Amino acid sequence: MNKILLIEDNYMIVKAIVYLLKQNNFDVVVSNNLSDSLNYLSSDIDVVILDLMLPDGDGLVFYKTHLKNKHTIILTAKDDEDIVVDAIDSGVDEYIIKPFRAKELVSRINKIIRKKEEKNIIQKDNIIINLDSSQVFVNNNEVYFTSLEYKILILLFQNFNRVITRDILIDRIWDITGKIVNDNTLSVYIKRIREKLNNDSIIKTIKGIGYRVDK
Repeated sequence: MNKILLIEDNYMIVKAIVYLLKQNNFDVVVSNNLSDSLNYLSSDIDVVILDLMLPDGDGLVFYKTHLKNKHTIILTAKDDEDIVVDAIDSGVDEYIIKPFRAKELVSRINKIIRKKEEKNIIQKDNIIINLDSSQVFVNNNEVYFTSLEYKILILLFQNFNRVITRDILIDRIWDITGKIVNDNTLSVYIKRIREKLNNDSIIKTIKGIGYRVDK
């Protein structure tokens, strides 16, 4: 089930959108302000619906600072052409002016999700992997992996919530290098990958078994 983060402070609009999205089989989390919404950005949000006029700041500034790696729909009463152009140029996927049509909002969300799937993207928190171009981005900055590091990374990230045993990973390394590989070599590679991802906890060690990345 695709997850939507709705950042909106108008109670009636929130109520209407939550009902609409749940009717269309979306999982919805709601934040009424920008500061609280930061708590949800580490989870696997597929699409953000963002108002521009919020009690604790400017939604567009927030997008530029925190949401550049998230698919985002601006949903706002602001129809100033300069603001619309600024938002689109900044990378937002869609800009919808209130009042909005329910079916149109759902259609645009589905369009983003289809595009995301077609691009063959794996996303986990602030990490985006483009399988078509073999690129890895952390916080919107491209990070370079060796061929072997990348193959290990992909094996883990293509199997969310599954433990990949050390034996499987060692076999994968041996297949590529053709050299004898031991546990210490694998540990070194995992350590390097964690360092490049700038995250020690995203690849979980399952003691005595292997490693797992949770969705």
